[in-house]
Amino acid sequence: MSGFFGRLPQARYNPNTSLFAGMSRDQVQAYLTSCQQAYIELQSGAKVASVSYAQGDGNRAVTYTQANATGLASLIKQLQQQLGMPGVRRKALRPVF
Repeated sequence: MSGFFGRLPQARYNPNTSLFAGMSRDQVQAYLTSCQQAYIELQSGAKVASVSYAQGDGNRAVTYTQANATGLASLIKQLQQQLGMPGVRRKALRPVF
């Protein structure tokens, strides 16, 4: 196949150009732990979970609600990639005839 439906190149994660590139490994690990705790709180019924972290130019705080738990899960995956943790990929979908 070619054209629009041709094979797309796989996106590669580059920790040197990610949003977390200026943070130390310890900072990223601490933020990951904080995000995971917030995700657990959201999934266990708490309505709001806050995450605070320090970055080079100051402190940040983010509040997540149940409505954006998916965004928090995505952030956790990005942090895990930044730390070089192996991700879990689902198997390729194969058509059944």
